Amino acid sequence: MKIQLASELQSDSIVDGEGMRIVVWTQGCMHNCLGCHNPETHSFTGGTWKNVDDLKEEILKFEAQDGITLSGGDPFYQPEASAELAKWCKDNELNVWCYTGFTFEQLKVRAKVDYNVKELLENIDVLVDGKFDMSKKSLNLYFRGSTNQRILDIKESLKQNKAVEIEKYKEIKVYEEYSRERVGMFI
Repeated sequence: MKIQLASELQSDSIVDGEGMRIVVWTQGCMHNCLGCHNPETHSFTGGTWKNVDDLKEEILKFEAQDGITLSGGDPFYQPEASAELAKWCKDNELNVWCYTGFTFEQLKVRAKVDYNVKELLENIDVLVDGKFDMSKKSLNLYFRGSTNQRILDIKESLKQNKAVEIEKYKEIKVYEEYSRERVGMFI
């Protein structure tokens, strides 16, 4: 099976989920969020195709990684390949985060008619859901760009049949205010 990627794997990411992560950038997204930080991943004709088994071998070569993050684009536009990769990662004791423009509620509906969406959901630990909304953009959020996006414990969400947010990520990060004079040499 093949997966369409927007770029090579990225290791040692600390901004795409908790811990040190390998990021899998999928190609293709129809959400077209204004202000998206990866607009080059929107096209379904861009990127490169890679065999999922080759991708698994690459992942095994990385050391000291806590898990993988499926991002993009949107991994739910390639649910079969993304599900295979997520299931393999879980079998290899890597936790799985996934970013999507779909909401959990939309994915539950899709999962009723698409087994691959169901399989992908069942092999994710944390789901960051919802479109990026420029009017709700904040730099004071953990692992997401706008306040409408949620960080969900997907196992608990599936169990309770409702979106269950991870409490520690709901709070706002607080940054110390710096004056231009204090950090002027860096500006």
